[in-house]
Amino acid sequence: MKVVVIGGTGLIGSKLVAQLDEQGHEAVAAAPNTGVNTLTGEGLAEVLDGASVVVDVSNSPSFEEKAVMDFFRTSTTNLLKAEAEAGCTHHVALSVVGTDRLPDSAYFRAKQAQEELIKSSGMPYSIVHATQFFEFVKAIAADATDGDTVRLSPAKIQPMVSDDVAAAVARAAVGTPVNGLVEVAGPEVFGLDELIRIGLAAQDDPRTVVADERATYFGAELKETSLLPGPDAHIAETKFADWLARQR
Repeated sequence: MKVVVIGGTGLIGSKLVAQLDEQGHEAVAAAPNTGVNTLTGEGLAEVLDGASVVVDVSNSPSFEEKAVMDFFRTSTTNLLKAEAEAGCTHHVALSVVGTDRLPDSAYFRAKQAQEELIKSSGMPYSIVHATQFFEFVKAIAADATDGDTVRLSPAKIQPMVSDDVAAAVARAAVGTPVNGLVEVAGPEVFGLDELIRIGLAAQDDPRTVVADERATYFGAELKETSLLPGPDAHIAETKFADWLARQR
């Protein structure tokens, strides 16, 4: 089966392509650096020729409000149109647990717009909602840093490693379209502040992490369960401490 992976050279995409190849599928990495641009439509018709499944794990290069909305609306619209013309039969997209609960965030509003375009397209689809990745500890800390202090909500989070995210997306890609959401999460629940405190300490980062219930997460205030999956989520196996040990 030919599977085209949009964003196939990135963190998740490259792992996904490798996993699908190992399973015997023809996985094609599609990204601007391979000649495929979903914003302009360049290369889409060519790469989708003969494809059964398209997996979109691409991300906006900017989280600025207008830029991120333009990216997801334009790229998703172009991609879905090209898929229909190519006769593809399954659209898979990677999104984020809690997307529909964080409308104050420009990023999550854009992801919600992406999901609505997919749902209304008429294309058979599966949307994979994953919790935050271990690899984003630094980015979360950077967004919340003021001087030497990192202010973060103590809201709960159930993070997972990118390899497990890729495996979940791969399962969706080779499965039957669910025409709905599939949730995946890591095996442990942390306070967001606790997670980042542990992650920075493991990297000998001297910044002080402070719990602040009013602190925003990429522009949105969090309730205690805003970032947690539902009871039917698939639970991955890799623990944060084991991943941190591998990084050292």
